Amino acid sequence: MKQLLSALKLAGVDVRRSLATLRGLPGYWRSFRQFKQQANGFAFGKPYPCFGDDQPAPLDYYFWQDLWVARRVFKNAPQRHVDVGSRIDGFVAHVATFREVEVLDLRRLPDAIPNVTFTQADLQQPLPEALRDYTDSLSCLHALEHFGLGRYGDELDAEGHLKGWRNLVHLLQPNGKLYFSVPIGPQRIEFNAHRVFSVEFLLDLFGPNFRVTAFAYVDDGGRFNETDLTPRLISTNLHCRFGCGIFELKKLS
Repeated sequence: MKQLLSALKLAGVDVRRSLATLRGLPGYWRSFRQFKQQANGFAFGKPYPCFGDDQPAPLDYYFWQDLWVARRVFKNAPQRHVDVGSRIDGFVAHVATFREVEVLDLRRLPDAIPNVTFTQADLQQPLPEALRDYTDSLSCLHALEHFGLGRYGDELDAEGHLKGWRNLVHLLQPNGKLYFSVPIGPQRIEFNAHRVFSVEFLLDLFGPNFRVTAFAYVDDGGRFNETDLTPRLISTNLHCRFGCGIFELKKLS
């Protein structure tokens, strides 16, 4: 059933939302009639029913990763901070409230933003010499899993994530901090949305160049956790099928 609902949503049919609308309509019209009797001079425009807003607002993995990493950047106070591909309306906006941040992204930024310097760049391509050892603080949040899948207009490349990773390594100065997050779980590609990485694969990827200095994750239920990475948690991908692993890494000198 879950797969059927997902397939229908991809086709533009959101069954859950449709059912919520049907359930909410009777209450909406009762409230509308009651409120209209109390009207105090405002003209009524077109109906604009909103369903589900009486429930607690969900805090997704973007919320938790953006908050956690922005706090760590603030605490560590680097000389320069560069971001690759993270959400402009999430993490980058958080950081721009208290410091300057340089953004590298394949897609252009349509508007100028205070405290944000933008450069359009494809991190699957060889890194210009001027950007090697460029910064002491670097972030790439929920972005690398998309490299090479073509979703964002990038070139199809099965090794896009590895090419992007090598560029992240080259961008960062020795002893610098990399804040990095990707989906974690049984390793797979869900084309063309994203890759999901096993924790063991990620630690092998980090191994030659980085030491993990802090770790947090958001589990399949949307719960935020800070923990040490034990062998058991690594082998089970922290019991996640589609979680979010958030790493603070220090580049080895």
